[in-house]
Amino acid sequence: MSSAGEAGCGTGPSPVVRPGLQIGAATLETPLRRTDGQLVRIVRQPLYTGRRDAVDGSDTNHQSFHPRRNRRPVTQTVRDRRLITGEAEAMANSQRTAFLGLGVMGYPMAGHLAAAGHEVVVYNRTQARADAWTERHGGTSRPTPAAAADGADTVFVCVGNDDDLRSVVTGEAGALAGMAAGSVLVDHTTASAGIARELAAASADAGVGFLDAPVSGGQAGAENGQLTVMVGGEPNIFKQARDLIDCYARATTLMGPAGSGQLTKMVNQICIAGLLQGLSEGMNFASRAGLDGQQVLDVISKGAAQSWQMENRAITMLQGEFDFGFAVQWMRKDLAICLEESKRNNARLPVTALIDQLYAQVEARGGKRWDTSSLIHLLQND
Repeated sequence: MSSAGEAGCGTGPSPVVRPGLQIGAATLETPLRRTDGQLVRIVRQPLYTGRRDAVDGSDTNHQSFHPRRNRRPVTQTVRDRRLITGEAEAMANSQRTAFLGLGVMGYPMAGHLAAAGHEVVVYNRTQARADAWTERHGGTSRPTPAAAADGADTVFVCVGNDDDLRSVVTGEAGALAGMAAGSVLVDHTTASAGIARELAAASADAGVGFLDAPVSGGQAGAENGQLTVMVGGEPNIFKQARDLIDCYARATTLMGPAGSGQLTKMVNQICIAGLLQGLSEGMNFASRAGLDGQQVLDVISKGAAQSWQMENRAITMLQGEFDFGFAVQWMRKDLAICLEESKRNNARLPVTALIDQLYAQVEARGGKRWDTSSLIHLLQND
């Protein structure tokens, strides 16, 4: 994955020239030199101030080259990665984007786009949240999705559920009302496959490309630019948007036509639910058997039982800490989508249905906003 600090996020660094400045014919490079434990190439370029060239390369002041009379020679040592990447490259690869929905996921995802040098216009139902984002990241906010999407090359959406999506995308002041033909709409909401197909059809009618692209990795993944993105849509549209998505993703994969991203996310949630219940039962069993939970984890995490949930949640589960992470109410929303889809494709989900009911019990104990690892609370406090 490309660095989120580079414009376009899919382009590699190369020495470039600041726009409007003439560089002399000779560029001197020294071999790679070790500096502060890293190999750094020292590039010395004679830069000249005082002359701006026309777009076609002609001298706009029609004066012949003379270093002493026309310019003041400056030798610049380029060592900073930002200069090596270059402002000209950033400008060339910058796109105008819009991001609709600045929740715990959308807020940092939009921030990565801005940090990569893209123009970002944001919309959020709560204006104070949009104001906080622009104060931190720059850019601008707009009062409606349509206004934010106006003129954008790519529009990203990350909201709560199917109904929120319809309102933000196809409503009277929805994104499609402001998007131009040839632009792309990328939906990061975890929603149904049905709404993905519905929005794909509405987008096609407007001449807009569409991708359903739910993510996995949680708030930490969004903040660190390490999300896994599963995408449904057409290959040419995916290619058009991938570099932007890579600004906050460690893995981005096209799974098939519209709806395939959402179906893959359902598989993800089904697997996580089962893992968490198994981990809860295992950790509770260890405690009641008088074993040292930390020692048990040190051993079994090196074998076949290892998982992301074990590495990142087992300790806090033993400590009874749940006031962080992915909320139970959102997991129940996701599991409801899985169970509804299973009625259409005739997949049996007996364990998923059971775990959904266990989460309902967690909610009844006041744990609606607890992390999904709170399933163990039912076993520790039965």
